[in-house]
Amino acid sequence: MGLLALLLVALCAPGARGLYFHIGETEKRCFIEEIPDETMVIGNYRTQMWDKQKEIFLPSTPGLGMHVEVKDPEGKVVLSRQYGSEGRFTFTSHTPGDHQICLHSNSTRMALFAGGRLRVHLDIQVGEHANNYPEIAAKDKLTELQLRARQLLDQVEQIQKEQDYQRYREERFRLISESTNQRVLWWSIAQTAILILTGIWQMRHLKSFFEAKKLV
Repeated sequence: MGLLALLLVALCAPGARGLYFHIGETEKRCFIEEIPDETMVIGNYRTQMWDKQKEIFLPSTPGLGMHVEVKDPEGKVVLSRQYGSEGRFTFTSHTPGDHQICLHSNSTRMALFAGGRLRVHLDIQVGEHANNYPEIAAKDKLTELQLRARQLLDQVEQIQKEQDYQRYREERFRLISESTNQRVLWWSIAQTAILILTGIWQMRHLKSFFEAKKLV
């Protein structure tokens, strides 16, 4: 794929995902995110507590904390840290594949939350979308054109990482398919051998039976 095509794809490449979910007092909620290797990921979250009297979600008090844990495709813990009721976590992937991002509250420290509901707003930014370009522009004293060029170059780099990851997935799928086909082949051969041996045994057994009865 040429540089011009990569630039055109970069203009519409997705990388930010926002959502909200509800959790109970001791409930853990996990998400799976496919991430290429050597890619920065930033997660921003804020929490709201359910007010039983007003029957609406209100901003959580500072005493409520959230624990964030991230595991790579091999199950190794990349990040495990306690944050406040509103926070931001950052990590960099070193292994391509599905990363597990889990959040749960430390409700034992917050009696007001016991037995209640918590709404968590989560925004995950992957790759170049995790960069703070206004801060980069101010730090490096970049013009608007230079900043836009920097953004496009970062997007092209991220697209190349995504392409490498897709090739990695295709290679892994091909190896799994070949392994599965080989196992099916050997299983078919084993079944055929068992049927042949069973047939031979049955024929010998019937021959012995007929000879014993003097039928042949």
